[in-house]
Amino acid sequence: MKVLLDHNLLRRLRGLLPGHQVKTTREMRWENLKNGVLLAAAAGAGFDAFLSIDKNLRYQQNLSQLPLPVIVLDCASNALPALIPVAPHVCMLLDGLLVRNVYIVAPNGTVDRIGATGAP
Repeated sequence: MKVLLDHNLLRRLRGLLPGHQVKTTREMRWENLKNGVLLAAAAGAGFDAFLSIDKNLRYQQNLSQLPLPVIVLDCASNALPALIPVAPHVCMLLDGLLVRNVYIVAPNGTVDRIGATGAP
């Protein structure tokens, strides 16, 4: 799966997502794009999912208009030690069928799916 990491996630997270093609917004030269434009650019470039730690993202976007699935990591910080426990759960989610919703993944493996559409 082709995955884009948001500005607020460390590129070292890529190493915790084996089997997936992971790019950062900086590598794509999109670090100045805001969420709505960034999500549209990611979908247009063929990304299959967008990962962020921004817990407010679901309130800032029209969930019925999401151009691709968004996975929000419900971590205490964006430091690598805080991201490590959630990574296996994100991998399992990426290995499944995702639809254009917001998925909130907690370190304990709980996944909340929030969205208005069931469309892939």
